[in-house]
Amino acid sequence: MAPPPPASMPLTQRLMHLAQTLQFSYRTAFLAAAATYGIVVYKAYRARARSSSRQQGSPLALAGDENVQYLAMALVWLFSKQIPLALLPFAVYSIFHIATYTRANLIPTIQPAQPSTTTGSSPGGRPATKSSPLADTIGRFVKQYYDASMTLVAGLEILLWFRILFSAIIFTKGSWILLAVYTVFFRARFSQSSFVQGAINQGTARVDALVANQSTPPAARQTWHTIKGLVRQAADATDINRYIGGQQPGMKKAQ
Repeated sequence: MAPPPPASMPLTQRLMHLAQTLQFSYRTAFLAAAATYGIVVYKAYRARARSSSRQQGSPLALAGDENVQYLAMALVWLFSKQIPLALLPFAVYSIFHIATYTRANLIPTIQPAQPSTTTGSSPGGRPATKSSPLADTIGRFVKQYYDASMTLVAGLEILLWFRILFSAIIFTKGSWILLAVYTVFFRARFSQSSFVQGAINQGTARVDALVANQSTPPAARQTWHTIKGLVRQAADATDINRYIGGQQPGMKKAQ
């Protein structure tokens, strides 16, 4: 981390220095995210290429891989105008990626599994081993907080869409293109993520309850039903499963 600017520097210059530091950190974070997802996508592609029992998917099927989608969005955020909110979903994912990698790779390398003091063997016929207490703690953490964290990510991604929409409404430069790109990404997430679907359904149910209130003006109620109908039609028309034979590609989070 860069040291703070000297106190003798004028306040405006110190603030500009801080802004430049934050901008560098923002770009570096998305560069790291793009590199991570790029490695995962490349490894998955090489694995499919080496397997004679599986055929390479079409470009459309490849685009349906969630790792490819997050790789594309990391590159978009890397070169787009800064939106700090866009960092948060990647930050949540990175916590679980690091935890999973530490448990599956780092801990066994630093502290190899020791033979268990109890007699017997594992179901595969190999001698039973004693797992690391730290690895077990990380495993419990991932299992306990994964669903709640993915629900949080879904909410952040929905909030981010509205944030971009607001920028487009006030005609921020490049915001309409960014809105179109992110809408395509979010449509794919809705198709593949039960957490996004749950967040959307929960939000829709809340608005339905508000609209059903007798104090709601009929015009507002009609507008909401019209918007909901148009969104549903657009979702049905852009369902990627209709174009890849109704099957989703195998998905794997970046580890």
